[in-house]
This record gives sequence, structure tokens and C-alpha cells, in this order.
Amino acid sequence: MTLSRVVICAALAVVLASCGGGGRDISGAKQVLPTIGSSGGALSNVQAKKLFGAKSFASAQSSAPYGSYAKGCLAGGVQLPETGPTWQAMRLSRNRNWAHPETIDMVKKLSAFAARQPGWEGLYVGDMSQPRGGPMLTGHRSHQIGLDADIWMLPPKSLGLSRKQRENISSISMRRSKGAYVNSSWTKAHHNILKAAAKDPRTARIFVFPGAKVQMCNDEKGDRSYLRKIRPWYGHHYHFHVRLNCPKGLRGCVNQSPPPAGDGCADARQWQANILNPPKPKPKDPNAKPKPPRRELVLADLPAQCKAVLNN
Repeated sequence: MTLSRVVICAALAVVLASCGGGGRDISGAKQVLPTIGSSGGALSNVQAKKLFGAKSFASAQSSAPYGSYAKGCLAGGVQLPETGPTWQAMRLSRNRNWAHPETIDMVKKLSAFAARQPGWEGLYVGDMSQPRGGPMLTGHRSHQIGLDADIWMLPPKSLGLSRKQRENISSISMRRSKGAYVNSSWTKAHHNILKAAAKDPRTARIFVFPGAKVQMCNDEKGDRSYLRKIRPWYGHHYHFHVRLNCPKGLRGCVNQSPPPAGDGCADARQWQANILNPPKPKPKDPNAKPKPPRRELVLADLPAQCKAVLNN
């Protein structure tokens, strides 16, 4: 493994988070918050995903995210309407079209921008959060505090899809050569929509596959500052993932560390190079102890405020 690859991987392990899967800790920079602990009583050691995944509506509280993106909950969640003038929420059976009001506003404004792009009627919106946030029964490790939203890469041709159609339709992949490059489905509109999302001052970072970041780096001829927020990450070729910063003035919400300085294009090109020419794997230490499997979050692990969110 090259030195640059080691540095990149180490940095990503600390500051990045993804939509799900894998054995990485995607909660971002580690920060200590008071937790529920034993105050959860008999539920303290129950898997949090079973408790939060069972809630079908938001808590009766003011809207507030508590904890970090992969270890927290959402008070007073707001539901994105299933259909709007420039969007449709997808996979409605999951009941994951809930978020903090700032995220709802971001999605609506981004969809209005998308509707002005050639061939786009707006946006198909994938997973946001559960009604009260928290760990999900399936899929994502993040999306827990109402500040994450997945946006499909598929340009909507119709905003009149039925509930059944929204369950069965699929987005489309943008990647070629295992994610090193974009494919022929990638358009200037994809670039423009990702750029608009990144330029929203509320956006902390956007996750997309490496080939898309490299293509955007190659194509951008104007202001490049927004590229800092667009970070390459595994998967993310059927959708891109927008993550917002904690809203100002809300205590108990934990931001990730900011992305590294610069436009991030060199790092993305290193990802691309490693996809095309994978470095030799590091020899395994025969005496190394296997890492224990990642433990599921239980209610006791979550921020103290999440007890009221669950019960309110």
C-alpha cells in the first residue's frame, strides 16, 4: 500500500461517513455526550433500531437533532410530503421521508433547481430519516438525526408515480470501471445539481462515487471552492448523499470535522488510481487477533435526550 493511500484511508476513517454497510465507524470524529445509560430502565439494553424503527410518527417536540449522524435521534421530525411540485419521495413503505425542517427545505429548493435542468422534472428523493431518527432496522448506519438525504441519480420523467410504482422503480448507476469513471448516463445536469447542493451554505459534505468527483474536477472551469464538500465514498453511484451541518444554536447536535482544505481533487484521483490499479494487500499478521464484530447500538448508547424523543 502506498504512503498516499495510507494517509487517505486514515483521514477518511476519521472524518467521513457513508450511507451504510461495511465495518467502519461512520459516526465521524469521536465526541463524548451524556448517554441514556441505565436510565432507560428495562429498555436500556434493547437494540435501539428496534425501538426507533417501530415509531411511525414524530415526537411531539420542537425540531432538534441530538447526537451525531450515526449515533443520535431526531426530535420533532417533519415529514417530506410524498409528492410535491418538483419532487417525489420514494420507497414510501420504509417511512423514511422524515427530517429536520432545514433538510426538508434544502430538498425542496434543490428539487426546484433540478426541475430547471434539461430532461429533469425535479428529484426522486430516497431515504432521509425515520420519524424519530435513530438507528434504522435495515441499511444505513447514518441518517439518524434528520440531516441526511439521499437523492436519486435517475432524472424524473414523471412526478405522478403511484405508491406501487415507487416501490418497484429503480434508480440508475452512473459508474463505469468499478467507479473509476462515470458512464454515458452522466450528464451536465448531474454536475449542476450536485454543485447546487454543495453550494447551499447549510451543506457539510456530499458523498458520491470517486469517478463522479474526478469528472466534476475535470469539468469545472469556474469557482472550485464547492468541490471541497463533495467527497468520494464507497457506493453512491445510484444516488448521492447530502449531509447538512448542525443548525446554528441547537445544542446537543454534533458536527463532523470539516473536510480537509482544498478542492479534494487529488485525493479523488488517488481513489481512481487505486481502483484501476489496486495496491498489493498488506501481508496479514498470522498472530493478529480477529477484530470483534461491530456491536449494535442499544438504547443506553444514545444521547440522553433520545429517551424523551422515544417516549414523547
